[in-house]
Amino acid sequence: MELRIPAIRHLGRALPLLGLACLAAVSISAARATGMAYVSNQDGGVTVIDLNTLAAVGEIDVGAGGPRGLGVTADGKLLVTANRDGGNVALIDRASGKVLKHVPIGKNPEFVRIRGDHAFVSFEPAAVGGPPPKPGSEEEKAMEKARAKAQEEPAQIAVVDLKQGKVIRNITGGLETEGIEFSADGTKILVTNEEDETITVHEIETGKLVKTISTEQYGKRPRGIKRAPDGKSYVASLEFGNRLVVLDGEFNVVKDVPTGAVPYGVAFDRKGERLFVALAKDRALQVFDPKTYQPIKKVPTGERCWHFTFTPDDKQILVACGRSHEVVVIDAKTLEPVKRIGGKKLPWGIVTYPKSVGSLDTP
Repeated sequence: MELRIPAIRHLGRALPLLGLACLAAVSISAARATGMAYVSNQDGGVTVIDLNTLAAVGEIDVGAGGPRGLGVTADGKLLVTANRDGGNVALIDRASGKVLKHVPIGKNPEFVRIRGDHAFVSFEPAAVGGPPPKPGSEEEKAMEKARAKAQEEPAQIAVVDLKQGKVIRNITGGLETEGIEFSADGTKILVTNEEDETITVHEIETGKLVKTISTEQYGKRPRGIKRAPDGKSYVASLEFGNRLVVLDGEFNVVKDVPTGAVPYGVAFDRKGERLFVALAKDRALQVFDPKTYQPIKKVPTGERCWHFTFTPDDKQILVACGRSHEVVVIDAKTLEPVKRIGGKKLPWGIVTYPKSVGSLDTP
């Protein structure tokens, strides 16, 4: 397998190669001392951001098109990306940015969650996708045909052994599985299934379906899902319901909460004192008090923001905004935007190392 070295693009192409390499090494070494963020770009690679300067220091070529979901192992050795066009995940040496291996997954891999030495990756053999079409339209007829096919090929969660570099088993989800979360006791996995309006709970070791929770009466297309820091509840976003549903520790819906337009990624802060929801259509990050679920503020962001993360020191929040091709930096205390890092290529997801809380990860 060819090892691919990240192209450090913005440090000055006119420099001699030796000088360029030295500057790149210095920049990445400095960033490593304070922490780095990694941004997956659906139309590019993975952008590396120095969290000390909040500037991009390089880009990793993942060796396959359309990286979306991504995660970092607890020891920081591996960065894992789900690559839509390649139908695989890339296992990347985080220190060097070199791709160590591509692991075939299946059609349309999207979400990545890492737990110990395993990565859990959702993929969709028969994805439908798209907003609800107009009743009676040709688009609706086409979607119904696609939905019928999807019934025959439900989404899967591939369990990848990161030490062996291979898929060891699959867990069958619903239709178009999206978000992934783990139960507080670590024995179960919760997944959101956007096309059949459900959240399903499965045993991690066996894949056995434990429970199916319908969200249809609250809204359509469940997307993000996150466990509260105290482990006593879970929150999921309903993209076409403009709502959240709150589940208790037994996975029962106990509350539904109105949100702004088109909620997607969700995350609590480290202490569980605030809940954050990315609003794709409202171009905002909405903040709630999780004790009452009363809204606190809408923080303006960019266009079509899917996912976000806190910095490891909890001082900033970085939001990946796909349609405005930028990462928006928000002061976590004042809840005001403080910087925009542009030049991205349809950014989808974002995580940090050291690991921090966010819509795609947890320490």
